Amino acid sequence: MLLLIGASASGKTEIAKIIIKKYNFSKMITYTTREMRPGEVNGKDYHFITKEEFLEKQKNNEFLETTIYNNNYYGTAFKVAERNKVLIVDVNGANRIYKYLGDKVTIFLLEAPAHVRIQRMKLRGDSDSQIKSRIENDSKHFVRENIIHVDYVIETGNKTLDELADSIYNLYIKSI
Repeated sequence: MLLLIGASASGKTEIAKIIIKKYNFSKMITYTTREMRPGEVNGKDYHFITKEEFLEKQKNNEFLETTIYNNNYYGTAFKVAERNKVLIVDVNGANRIYKYLGDKVTIFLLEAPAHVRIQRMKLRGDSDSQIKSRIENDSKHFVRENIIHVDYVIETGNKTLDELADSIYNLYIKSI
């Protein structure tokens, strides 16, 4: 399994889309209680469920990992790791998955300078208050000391998304 972690607007989602399309990977579709964004499709981008449904699944031990980010719940269904799967999670999720799966997962930390991330968030239509909140949350969560294991750190500010996806794919193939 290829795991992507990184702060808001570090490129995770767009890079995952390219890897899925170009290299015939599939996305592990996670569950969330957050509102759907324009263009997102339930069951394709996420499984959008209510907080009550999420808590019931959590109570029934249906999740490999869960986290709360920006007051929304996120969870990955408890499935066996497979090759050619891409998963995007936060630091807590990465730590839990690594503890459970170990070498069956290759973890990529995507980093971009704050000014690049802010520009990307503005381009995708995030409000100033959303941007401020994400930057503040990310500065607390995406500290390397909080991450148990990372296989590769990828700087996403200076390359195209296609170049980044190719680099990540090639590193992943070498690691399996």
